[in-house]
Amino acid sequence: MNKTILYFFVLIFHCNVTAQQSEYKTDYNIHYYDAEANKSELYINERCLLDIYYPLNIKNFSTIVWFHGGGLTSGEKEIPAALKDKGLCIVGVNYRLYPKVNCPLYIQDAAASVAWVFKNIKSYGGDSSLIFISGHSAGGYLASMIGLDKKWLSNFDIDANSIAGLIPFSGHTITHFTIREERGIPGTRPVIDEYAPLYHVRADAPPIILITGDRELELLGRYEENVYFQRMMKITGHENIKLFELEGYGHDMKEPAFPLLLEHVKKISEQIKTK
Repeated sequence: MNKTILYFFVLIFHCNVTAQQSEYKTDYNIHYYDAEANKSELYINERCLLDIYYPLNIKNFSTIVWFHGGGLTSGEKEIPAALKDKGLCIVGVNYRLYPKVNCPLYIQDAAASVAWVFKNIKSYGGDSSLIFISGHSAGGYLASMIGLDKKWLSNFDIDANSIAGLIPFSGHTITHFTIREERGIPGTRPVIDEYAPLYHVRADAPPIILITGDRELELLGRYEENVYFQRMMKITGHENIKLFELEGYGHDMKEPAFPLLLEHVKKISEQIKTK
């Protein structure tokens, strides 16, 4: 038993060292819409860009598409430092924002960026069966929407069930408050319609890891939304879903959530590779 435990820790250490010793490159400001779309609207050309950070000497790596938060009204694409040097590809995405655009264009942008990753990741050395979608707050909402409502990725000839896993951080599962604001609905009035992940619960969705802050410190109802979402997913027959509540942390809970993201990306990737 002791030898087994020792071997396990040596293996983990070796994997971490190998990832850290890998060389990485970042390509910036890649348009994820085609040339025709970029010419059609100045805001698309300015805003619909992504950065891709990837290892140079690792093949068939996993990829995390990361959507920034900001209430669908602000925020900038980022490659979170906590996700670097882990043997992974990270894609940071910008999308159009309210009030310059209205719903559902930011959801469409999220789908377009993920479709670009599916269609291009092999040319960077990645495995298209190991693409995970994540993000914080509004970014988590976008991740859930395009992963659950299959029409968004279908518009770009991608099956949402090809996603390896959905891992939203503190994302709305009801209709986002900015969409409600666009309609003149108070932020305290919950709505579940076609723009709510809850509206699209289904048994055949990809694996889902929900992460929120402490129920007493989170934005109003955010933890409870995710609990209800988890429950309804299970009622539909989807069993591959977990919820983590980070006690002592409020809505700004990205840093303690990143290790959970990495842990489950690794675990799910290994499961897919052994199928």
